[in-house]
Amino acid sequence: MAHTIALVDDDRNILTSVSMALEAEGYKVRTYADGSEALRGLTAQPADLAVLDIKMPRMDGMELLQRLRKQSAIPVIFLTSKDDEIDELLGLRMGADDYIKKPFSQKLLIERIRALLRRSEAATEADATGNNAAIVRGHLVLDPGRHICTWKAKQVDLTVTEFLILKALASRPGHVKNRDQLIDAAYGESIYVDDRTIDSHIKRLRKKFREVDDDFAHIETLYGVGYRYRDEA
Repeated sequence: MAHTIALVDDDRNILTSVSMALEAEGYKVRTYADGSEALRGLTAQPADLAVLDIKMPRMDGMELLQRLRKQSAIPVIFLTSKDDEIDELLGLRMGADDYIKKPFSQKLLIERIRALLRRSEAATEADATGNNAAIVRGHLVLDPGRHICTWKAKQVDLTVTEFLILKALASRPGHVKNRDQLIDAAYGESIYVDDRTIDSHIKRLRKKFREVDDDFAHIETLYGVGYRYRDEA
């Protein structure tokens, strides 16, 4: 079954050209010209992945993402202006899975969409190797087969990328993972992303856990080295 991609941008040329390219790759595409229209459409008829422009009238991509995250863990790729580093980092901290700078090549966007859909499916489907067996680390329970994370029996809603980063860390408590290793775990070896992307996801992870437990401090930073998950004593 073909995946459905929601494409949200106020630039009609981008909507037309990108939707044609995606349809040529076998995807179903639904286009929206602003965030308000997209929120109504995605609430009524969810998609498998959303590509959101940040700067839009009526409701920008940031607000749309914030509202979507209240009802869905849909994988999200942000389209950002060339020099808007603040927007990129803020978007990742709010729960986007990936971002691409404008102007972008359609080939790059399609590669990122494919990679994110693969990660999403891998995170939600159990496989015969047992790689998706539940991980239990004290108060932490990660169930990759159902994409469920709980801390002290309280659910923590994670994006696909956040889930894969946490899984990589919690799989080997006490072992340090550098940023490249976490990028490979979350994005795959064929995708290049900036180191700051991982840092932003880590900050978002900590924030989400502290929303259910003020004392959460199990994702540790080793400056200049990477991150590790500290198991409970």
